[in-house]
Amino acid sequence: MKKAEHRPWRVVSSEYLARRPWFTVRHECVELPDGSRVPDYYVFEYPDWVNVIARTRDGRYVFIDQYRHGLGRTDYELPAGCCEPSDASPLAAARRELLEETGYGGGTWRKLTRLCANPATQNNWTHCFLADGVERLGAPRPEETEDLRIHLFTKDEVRELLRNGAVVQALMAAPLWRCLAEEELRDSVPR
Repeated sequence: MKKAEHRPWRVVSSEYLARRPWFTVRHECVELPDGSRVPDYYVFEYPDWVNVIARTRDGRYVFIDQYRHGLGRTDYELPAGCCEPSDASPLAAARRELLEETGYGGGTWRKLTRLCANPATQNNWTHCFLADGVERLGAPRPEETEDLRIHLFTKDEVRELLRNGAVVQALMAAPLWRCLAEEELRDSVPR
């Protein structure tokens, strides 16, 4: 399939309105390729994020649950977090986050996909990894701002969580659905 034609906008002016660890926003005036202008455009800057679909040697999926103040809810999530400047790569960040949040590590890793939450207003990527054959290596070491509980689910339980809307984070639900679909496709091919 042919790649979409790249038609970038020209930035006429740009200023930061806020620069905080979790709230960095810039206001720009931009010019579109046809010459029209958008005088008030806002871009939210974030570091790249990672999430991990981790499966144990016996095929159980490693999940966490935690309260999310934005929605005022506690839901199931994948181990995830930000790429830190000290991380050598998104893969290194993903390995670190899995170990910190759950105590699990090891296994065989591969990049599953890369997504953007909202390319219209956000400038970062979410790198999604699949880690097969992970095992408990130690105790979790969550950050001070994290209140996590660890869960191990079967593939059928994960599918049920997705169907029932118990995984509400889109950047986690999408790679989970992809992972399950790829697995079903692989399992349906005669060997």
